Amino acid sequence: MGNRLSKIYTRTGDDGSTGLGDGSRTGKDSLRVNSYGTVDEANSCIGLVLASPEVPDDIRALLERIQHQMFDLGGELCIPGHAAIFDADIDHLENELDKYNENLPPLKEFILPGGGEAGARAHIARTVVRRAEREAVALSREEDVRSEAIRYLNRLSDLLFVLARVLARASGHGEVTWQHERRKA
Repeated sequence: MGNRLSKIYTRTGDDGSTGLGDGSRTGKDSLRVNSYGTVDEANSCIGLVLASPEVPDDIRALLERIQHQMFDLGGELCIPGHAAIFDADIDHLENELDKYNENLPPLKEFILPGGGEAGARAHIARTVVRRAEREAVALSREEDVRSEAIRYLNRLSDLLFVLARVLARASGHGEVTWQHERRKA
């Protein structure tokens, strides 16, 4: 791959349009651009989790792999008709989800975002992935979106929830639970 970005600004988007990966142009506020833009935002949030020194090496390696897949997913959404996320990617997320969830106690209360720096960052990433999923679903109602893309985002948000729990416990902060009884006093 040569110099893909030899010039950062092109001025071609000054009219409110942007180029898709297939060479066509669309509005910067289109469902497709919102969808892959939110995938990019979610990927940045995962990078923020990785910036925390509290992240153990095994989770770090997993999240780095996921960042590459998120970049692939963004490409899939940017290029109509392109396939970059597959069942094997979703299976891998499910296997990791099962592995990390196995040693966690069953949930008896809702978990609030928090539990130390890395855990809180994982919760932020989770919520942005959920938004990316909603935007991919909205796009799928208007244009073709492969089901693998939506399923990947759904599993990833679940995995990030479990990782937030793991990170909160590993940091010593513990999970923050919703105190629903607090208003009855």
